[in-house]
Amino acid sequence: MKTILLGVSGSISAYKAADITSRLTKLGYQVEVIMTVNSTKFITPLTLQALSKKPVHTEVMEELYPEQINHIELAKRADLFLVAPASANIIGKLANGIADDMLSTVAMALKEEVPKLIAPAMNTYMYQNPIMQKNLTTLKDVGYQEIEPREALLACGDFGRGALAEVDVIVNEANRILSHS
Repeated sequence: MKTILLGVSGSISAYKAADITSRLTKLGYQVEVIMTVNSTKFITPLTLQALSKKPVHTEVMEELYPEQINHIELAKRADLFLVAPASANIIGKLANGIADDMLSTVAMALKEEVPKLIAPAMNTYMYQNPIMQKNLTTLKDVGYQEIEPREALLACGDFGRGALAEVDVIVNEANRILSHS
């Protein structure tokens, strides 16, 4: 059984991680969810644990098994690393090698050959910001693939590009990549 590490970062779209987790699990993948602290304000770890049937990881220093370093073991098990939703904050951390939470620390420990997908979700102006675009380019230069956000009416009331890609698009892309590996 292939393992998907699903990173959930602090975006209003974090609630869609429940549907992503459910659909990937039903396709036969083992889904290990890694949440940032900010994402837990939008959706509880318990929800994602119930859907994945696996413990949800939120803290770097929380070691479930003393004989293992949790973030290293998670990274070793990964057949695919998917961050959906990917906030501006987590994209900036990943692009700049900052490893100060469980999600960014696991990302730093991934083997180069592990496929990496990011699905940004944020305000249009944040997404269009030149620094954000530079961070996305940096990630693409090191092997990340972007599942581009869509245009929609955003939670803030603005209309534009920044809404998380449809769940079907995200799940289909993950399945496509794993079907060819």
